[in-house]
Amino acid sequence: QVQLVESGGGLVQAGGSLRLSCAASGRTFSSYAMGWFRQAPGKEREFVAAIAWSGTRTYYADSVRGRFTISRDNAKNTVYLQMNSLKPEDTAVYYCAAQDRTTWTPARWYAYDYWGQGTQVTVSS
Repeated sequence: QVQLVESGGGLVQAGGSLRLSCAASGRTFSSYAMGWFRQAPGKEREFVAAIAWSGTRTYYADSVRGRFTISRDNAKNTVYLQMNSLKPEDTAVYYCAAQDRTTWTPARWYAYDYWGQGTQVTVSS
């Protein structure tokens, strides 16, 4: 079992930046692949970014590639999402998730085993 707690959300103007953090506790964090998803009101949960357990492989949704960067610090049991050049359409609740599977499936929400409670990101125009 692993517990995930997101932080760093808030209100920012378009073009601004935010860095989300997700702190993990419980079982060995370094054995999990991690992902970020988001959900806007009235919309389905959407994949944003993922990182393999080692941190050497990353994967991004087309909508955020080049603007967002996912990273992890296994010594601190934390995964980050650096969000730059934010747009109003990035407004959503952002969730981090942990995947404990033999085969890495980065973009499918149902492949993740543990979820945080979410943090709100609001981008004003």
